Amino acid sequence: MTTTTPKRYTVTAALPYANGPVHIGHLAGVYLPADIYVRYLRLQNRDVKFICGSDEHGVPITIRAKKEGITPQQAVDKYHELIKKSFADFNISFDIYDRTSSKIHHETAADFFLKLYNDGKFIEQTTQQYYDEKAQQFLADRYIVGTCPKCGNENAYGDQCESCGTSLNATDLINPKSTLSGAVPVMRETKHWYLPLNEYEPWLREWIVEGHKGDWKPNVYGQCKSWIDQGLQPRAVTRDLDWGVPVPVEGAEGKVLYVWFDAPIGYISATKALTDDWEKYWKDEETKLVHFIGKDNIVFHCIIFPSMLKAHGDYILADNVPANEFLNLEGDKISTSRNWAVWLHEYLEAFPGKGDVLRYALAANMPETKDNDFTWKDYQARNNNELLAILGNFINRAVVLTQKYYEAAVPARGELTDYDKQVLEVLEGMPMVIATYIERYRFRDALAELMNLARLGNKYLADTEPWKLIKTDEERVKTIMNIALQISGSLAILMEPFLPESATKLRNMLNLALGNSWADAGAADLLKEGHVIGKPELLFEKVEDAAVEAQVQKLLDTKKANEAANAVVAPAKEDITFDEFSKMDIRIGTILAAEKVAKTKKLLKLTIDTGIDQRTVVSGIAEFFNPEEIVGQQVSILVNLAPREIKGITSQGMILMAENADGSLAFVQPSKSIKNGGTVS
Repeated sequence: MTTTTPKRYTVTAALPYANGPVHIGHLAGVYLPADIYVRYLRLQNRDVKFICGSDEHGVPITIRAKKEGITPQQAVDKYHELIKKSFADFNISFDIYDRTSSKIHHETAADFFLKLYNDGKFIEQTTQQYYDEKAQQFLADRYIVGTCPKCGNENAYGDQCESCGTSLNATDLINPKSTLSGAVPVMRETKHWYLPLNEYEPWLREWIVEGHKGDWKPNVYGQCKSWIDQGLQPRAVTRDLDWGVPVPVEGAEGKVLYVWFDAPIGYISATKALTDDWEKYWKDEETKLVHFIGKDNIVFHCIIFPSMLKAHGDYILADNVPANEFLNLEGDKISTSRNWAVWLHEYLEAFPGKGDVLRYALAANMPETKDNDFTWKDYQARNNNELLAILGNFINRAVVLTQKYYEAAVPARGELTDYDKQVLEVLEGMPMVIATYIERYRFRDALAELMNLARLGNKYLADTEPWKLIKTDEERVKTIMNIALQISGSLAILMEPFLPESATKLRNMLNLALGNSWADAGAADLLKEGHVIGKPELLFEKVEDAAVEAQVQKLLDTKKANEAANAVVAPAKEDITFDEFSKMDIRIGTILAAEKVAKTKKLLKLTIDTGIDQRTVVSGIAEFFNPEEIVGQQVSILVNLAPREIKGITSQGMILMAENADGSLAFVQPSKSIKNGGTVS
């Protein structure tokens, strides 16, 4: 743990996988806390590099490419650009956003492997793995499907059953088959290199269990200790695949570096791409290294990557790994496969200019110690009741009254009351309070204190009522407005890590110099007497019910589609004889007229030309079809069904309908026009 102020900082954010867009779970778990921390460090005038990039190798990339009918390179190009633009539009302030398919990364990762290989840090093992003889390649876990031995799901993958959640080995599957060709795979020998994590177990126990107890977050420390206590095993660093960083040794043709080994080296290669003096950010002991990750990446960043760096010998180790828990969405786990997510690029399109609103909603509800839940109603309330009603309201009052009373010039401050002194004392201490929380990675608490400062400003104006006092004591009002403006100026600095776009707007409104640092916040004379501020403008706008309801409906539609896609088909009914079937006389007919049956919601009265006659049929399809839209449609009709009276109407037959999993209906009709009376057999 760093005990003195570091000379510099290297801050990394987990490399997002380039097989899909970024969603709010990624933001709350990794990128927003990292960005808050880095922006704060910059305001402290610290030397910091903020490193990230796309993780572009591994089996999921090849699966995505195959699904979309494109090459792996085309797939990562597509999603790299989408992710990069989304981050930029959301004001995530990376110093570099690189990618692991780059030439410099391939060289860096290959050199890293060779250093460990030449130093004898790996062990070689030959094992039996599944091989697709038809596709002529070894199969990664995700290229094998079969029946789960736990729940019987017939589409379980070779590493996990997504139905019951059980972790599996490919050899656990019943009736395995290749997703590439559909062939039954065979077992073949293959050689791979392994990092013997068991040899680093004593060092890891000393470094983590003893060295970071009480320093790292409990969820991170606890997961690491659990892994170490269970005993570590050698882990393969190579695999048989044609997409990735080729293994740079003889006898390794057709093999690439395993993505878990190659991806974290992406932090180093990105820093190389950023600056020629990259080594001081990775090899100087006076540099503080901090990894921001989600909890699913703890083992890689706290056990495996440090073991790699330790084996290499030239690199510093992480001072902290402040992993967050997961963010759920409307009470359900975020799932990319189920499209149950709020995608960042779609949010920015639906809510232009409201990036800071999402930043605030996510930061205020950040899953720092436990899984939290994002709801659109909470998002709306955070904006309307907090950003707008508290922060925005205070700033608007302070700026508007200054414009009105003093032609936008900061008035002189006169004699201070005890109340004034109390307010200024809180203002002076607020930067340290917020900084302490940020330094301890408690961003929710830091944001809460920022809003408390805005609340203080509101209360101060409400208590002193300058709009009333201006009639009787103009000098006192000058003091009140001067203090309100000092609070406003400090807010412009202190809110920048959390709400950068709004902070810039407020700085411009106050004509506050861009050079102001964190140390300037809290000063009682941040805005000097006579300083002229700009014109007032609203920092935030109300989020209307309709906008939120549209997003909720979008999720409901997604849920409905998922339920329909995953619905279990009803089992077949009991067998009937051919004679029983042949008794049904099903004909093709055309709907001549249709109208709703009075005082009912579901019934339509249809007149159908059966080719035999024209007859009336009462059908319960009114919730799915408008009468005027189905006239002229051909349908299949059972013409020898005994007549039945329904709502006083004699119904002479039944039309055949197909029902979707969501309950919606569709006509069973011929693919081309058939003469009325044609039989269905």
